[in-house]
Amino acid sequence: MSPILVRPVREQFEHDRVIRVLQAKYKRKYEVAINPGAEQNASVGVGELTMYPDLVLFSQERIRKIQGTIEVETTESINTLEAMAEWAPFSKLRTPFFLYVPANSIDTVRRLCAEHAIDPAECTAAHQAVP
Repeated sequence: MSPILVRPVREQFEHDRVIRVLQAKYKRKYEVAINPGAEQNASVGVGELTMYPDLVLFSQERIRKIQGTIEVETTESINTLEAMAEWAPFSKLRTPFFLYVPANSIDTVRRLCAEHAIDPAECTAAHQAVP
């Protein structure tokens, strides 16, 4: 479970909206499973852990191979605990890890990533990906 146990309602609504917009964006190239809110629809194995990123990108082939994971963060969920509990394990997978964050948090996120040797394939301001 995420170290962010309860997001404020407004942030949770925006978080889940961004997840759905990203699902629509990526579905042209991948089969996309989402885990909005407390839902656990698609998981990835990270060592012995079963984790539920916000989006899981699968190949569109018969054998669904994981092609990437995506985490959407809000102001409340950008902290050291979140970085260590979620970003670090996802960045260690053999598939790209994408991180979408509020525009005003990019510098903080990059600092946290550098401090904890987290190497996302992409760290993007959510407003750039979401109309």
